[in-house]
Amino acid sequence: MIPFLDLHKINKPYEKQFQRKLQDVMDSSWYILGSEVKIFETNFAKFCGTNHAIGVGNGLDALILIFKAYIQLGKLQKGDEVIVPANTYIASILAILQVDLVPVLVEPNIDTYNINPYLIQEKITPKTKIILAVHLYGQIAEMDQINQIASKNNLLVIEDAAQAHGAFLDNKRAGNLSNAAAFSFYPGKNLGALGDGGAVTTNDDKLAEIIKSLRNYGSKTKYYNDYVGINSRLDEIQAAFLNIKLKNLDSDNRQRNMFANYYLSNINNPKIILPKHQGNINHVFHLFVVRTENRLKLQDYLLKDDINSLIHYPIPPHRQKALSQFNHLSFPITEKIHEEVISLPMSPVLTVDQIKYVVKILNEF
Repeated sequence: MIPFLDLHKINKPYEKQFQRKLQDVMDSSWYILGSEVKIFETNFAKFCGTNHAIGVGNGLDALILIFKAYIQLGKLQKGDEVIVPANTYIASILAILQVDLVPVLVEPNIDTYNINPYLIQEKITPKTKIILAVHLYGQIAEMDQINQIASKNNLLVIEDAAQAHGAFLDNKRAGNLSNAAAFSFYPGKNLGALGDGGAVTTNDDKLAEIIKSLRNYGSKTKYYNDYVGINSRLDEIQAAFLNIKLKNLDSDNRQRNMFANYYLSNINNPKIILPKHQGNINHVFHLFVVRTENRLKLQDYLLKDDINSLIHYPIPPHRQKALSQFNHLSFPITEKIHEEVISLPMSPVLTVDQIKYVVKILNEF
């Protein structure tokens, strides 16, 4: 059986290093916001090319904390609007709602699955304050156009970079293409922890200072609270593990790109729509997503041939029960994407033979 994602195989080479680091943390008896988090924050900021990286509990909290910090800075207030792609994982929208902001959903480009910048302008109102760009599946959104629109309309730009660790655009990495960015280190990400974790990256010193306090009960100094904060701190052990894995992230992403390019060059079944990609490093292929009119039939067919696949995501956010206030809206492109997408095996620990076998089976579908 070809697994969709073999986390055991991904983490196995690091096992001895993990064990040593675990022992180091235990010996230090410092488990929250200690040296391992500080080292990772320094390393991840350097990796992304930003002045700051702030470790937090998960990717959702990273987004929430960015919004909360801008509220504290007076750049946002309850009821302000945030432009967000209709085609995204629900977490992007949940974060907006958690801080009493208003999501304004915009259709994606059918070729890239990312927000269509040419549809953003028509959704801007006097209440619009932020464009939230999601780098879905690992491909950077059209940030040049998005940043131009934001500059023209005096808007902030935030990246949801939860799936795009290490991706480049014009010699800048995801996380350094906006006012602030949110990352997730969920175990299945390109840079995955062995549990939950997240980070905010930014070049804004004041924003970073406030987020550091907000993640820690709103406190800079123990027992002195400046803000109504939350408890969302990257764990020392997870930070230590992430430091180990960060060194290999670029090489892992190159491996993903090699496999993705093989898929793109060799899948030639007209019933399968391949992702559009220019062959550059603006895509780190967190997921390799294709479309077909009968994806459940394809998924069953693959499984019978010992190939696992997943669907990211079967239900668009505006059709979710949790977001009933949006259920009346119609987004035909988003709905088409969510009805047709299926994700093929993609990870740096697949073998060439496995990739070739997947291609052979797909071409026979």
